[in-house]
Amino acid sequence: MKEVHFDVRGMSCAACSARVEKAAESVAGTEGVAVNLLKNSMVCSVDDTKADAVIAAVEKAVADAGYEALCREEGKTAKGSENELQAAADAETRQLKIRLYTSVVLCVILMAAAMGPMAGLAVPAFLDPRVSPVSAALTQLLLTIPVVALNFKFFRQGTKGLIHGAPNMDTLVAIGAGASLLFGIFALYRMVFALEAGDAAQTMHYAHNLYFDSAAMILTLITVGKYFEARAKGKTTAAVSALLKLVPETAVVMRNGTEVTVKAAEIVAGDTVVLKTGERIPVDGVVIEGTATVDESAMTGE
Repeated sequence: MKEVHFDVRGMSCAACSARVEKAAESVAGTEGVAVNLLKNSMVCSVDDTKADAVIAAVEKAVADAGYEALCREEGKTAKGSENELQAAADAETRQLKIRLYTSVVLCVILMAAAMGPMAGLAVPAFLDPRVSPVSAALTQLLLTIPVVALNFKFFRQGTKGLIHGAPNMDTLVAIGAGASLLFGIFALYRMVFALEAGDAAQTMHYAHNLYFDSAAMILTLITVGKYFEARAKGKTTAAVSALLKLVPETAVVMRNGTEVTVKAAEIVAGDTVVLKTGERIPVDGVVIEGTATVDESAMTGE
C-alpha cells in the first residue's frame, strides 16, 4: 500500500467531509481514508500494484458525490501547489467579502421597503402596500433577485447535495430561501388576480405576506457566517501549515552502525535518530545520550 494525498474542493461542513470520506472508502483498493476539512485535503492508502486505476476511481467517486478531488501524487502532473491553493482560498474570501457587503446593502434597503410602512416610517407611495400594493411587491422582488443571484452558490451546492443523496447545510439554506422566494412570487400573482377582480381584502392579505425580505435575510445572514468562518479557517490553516513546516523532511538514522539520511516518513519504531547541532527533531522519541538546546516550538506550538 502507498499513501496518496488529494486536494478536495467543494466541502463546507462536517457532513461534506464525511460524504467525501465515505465515497473514497467505497473504492476497492483504498484503506485508511482521512479527510481534513480545515485544509481541504484527503489522505488514503491505495494498492500500489494498481495505483493509477485506484486514484482515478477515487477521483471519480468523489466527483460523483458532488465534490472534486485532485491527486497530489509524485509523478503525476501537478494540479496546484500549496501556494496556488492558498491564493485560490484568498481569492474566494475576497469574493465572499464583496458578496457580503453588496448583500447587506441590498438587504437593508429591502427591509426598509418591506417593514417601513408597518413601522410607521414615511416611504414613497410606490413602496406603500396600502397605496400601491403591486408596485411595492415588484420593488421588493427586484431588490431580492440580486441577493439571490449573488448567493446562488447556496442553491447550486444545495441542489447538488440533494441530487447525490447527501443534503448538507447549503441544502437547508436553499430550501428556506427558495421557499420564501417562491411563495412571494405566488403571493404577487394572487395580488394581481385579486386586484383585477376588485377584491381589496384579498389584495391586502397577500401584500402583507410576501416574504421576499425573508429570502434575502436568510441568504445574507448565512453569508455573514460564511465570511467569518472563511477568515477564521484561513488564519487557522496558515498557523497549522507554519507549524507543520517545522518538521524536517529528512532525518539521519543509524542503520547497521552507519548514519543514513532517510525521509522523516520512513523512520520506524526502534530506529536511532542522530541529531546534530541546529537540526530540528523529526519524530517523537526518547533521548538515549547527549545533551543540547533545541527549538521547542514544534512541541509547544509557540
